[in-house]
Amino acid sequence: MAETETAPDSEYEREPVPEKAWLGLKSYVGQFAGEHVAGTELMIGPLFLAAGVSAFDFFVGLLVGNLLAVLSWTFLTTPIATRVRLTLYCHLEKICGRQLVVVYNTVNGVMFTVLAGAMMTVSATVLGVLFKFSMPQLSDTLPTGIGWVTAVLLTGGLFSVVAAKGYRVVAAFANAVSPLLVLMFAVFGVISLRKLGVTGFDNFWDIAATQIWTGGAPQAGQVKFTFWHVMFFAWFCNMAWHIGMADLSLFRFARKSWYGIASAAGMFIGHFMAWIAASTLYAVQLKADPTNTAVLPGPLAYNACGVLGLLVVVIAGWTTANPTLYRAGLAFQSLIPGSSRVNVTIVTGLVASVTAIFPIVTMKLLGFVSLWGMILMPMGAVIFADYWLLPKLGMQRDFAERIRLPLNWAAGAAWLISMAFCVGLLFIFGIDKIFFVSLPGWFVTVLVYIILSQRLQAQPKRTPSRP
Repeated sequence: MAETETAPDSEYEREPVPEKAWLGLKSYVGQFAGEHVAGTELMIGPLFLAAGVSAFDFFVGLLVGNLLAVLSWTFLTTPIATRVRLTLYCHLEKICGRQLVVVYNTVNGVMFTVLAGAMMTVSATVLGVLFKFSMPQLSDTLPTGIGWVTAVLLTGGLFSVVAAKGYRVVAAFANAVSPLLVLMFAVFGVISLRKLGVTGFDNFWDIAATQIWTGGAPQAGQVKFTFWHVMFFAWFCNMAWHIGMADLSLFRFARKSWYGIASAAGMFIGHFMAWIAASTLYAVQLKADPTNTAVLPGPLAYNACGVLGLLVVVIAGWTTANPTLYRAGLAFQSLIPGSSRVNVTIVTGLVASVTAIFPIVTMKLLGFVSLWGMILMPMGAVIFADYWLLPKLGMQRDFAERIRLPLNWAAGAAWLISMAFCVGLLFIFGIDKIFFVSLPGWFVTVLVYIILSQRLQAQPKRTPSRP
């Protein structure tokens, strides 16, 4: 059978994706390159500098952390995605029951919506450069004026329409623009390094360690970053997608389970090269004016490449917001199965636009994505344990579906206990340890879910829904 490179009109929200709709590797390489060489990179790169990271900690931490992220997609997410071929939400309903999934999908959808709003914020900074209205500073949490609000709402409306078209359009758009984004981030880096005095490999490291990633004190309100902060952030900034299994929804179209390796296009081009390039943009700004600590992608890109830089910022924010809104739309649509995914996605985009006028999430993006991963990670651990471990221990997977259970209390308790465990660690060791607590939390979730599932499945069974 010839390989299909585009998904059909149906998104198969409530059924397994049939073979005729499976996608080849190229779709995922383009998707990851487009999504992760994107608007978030223009925020995250400068925030590493604001955290006072050293050059060694930055480079080595990124190499190790991004490799662990690729391995997580490849060995945790895609093997299950290509076997069940269901959205995250449908698969969770089989495991957890409808009532628990309603709670989870609401939390998941809200967090996806807020992140999409942050990317609308990124692209709106372009209009700030063009029309010269007041834009948020690193410490701002509230809107800075009517110009800012108008720019964000216009940007969000445009993004929402594209996301509502479905995964086919989202993937096609990412494939079309990802080469330009990769090229322009490389150009950002080259131009910035030259402005900082780098003439070649012979003096690169000296300037990198003394003028860019200096390892000095963090800026006010920022956490001091070490190698471990960088490594765990690079690994866990997409925890909700790989260890948390959100990308079951995307990889359900994949022809082969090893297509998770396509995530390397995002991790090592986006979360390595692009973070480095974005950091250098910020270093140039600080060198010119040490008091100008604002992290605004529009001005940063404009200072490097003029109008072309502004175009790149718009596209970069778009390629992140599109798939994020798509995921959020799926989450909310699953709460009302008879609803239109298109309509739900547009409404979600409008809500994201409203949240985007408040810059608090964008300016605290490192902490937000770590918190997001901590909250959503337990359900990914439940999916992993349910699919791979329960059958080996003599228990049934998809137990809620088998006995028509509206709420799998074992999964719900595992989620709550894991969250309490992680929060407890933060109380003991400090909020700055939010980058680390999700890893032990994952093991706690698996252990608790297995123990409680043994008790649940030992109870008298209801009439099964299938043989």
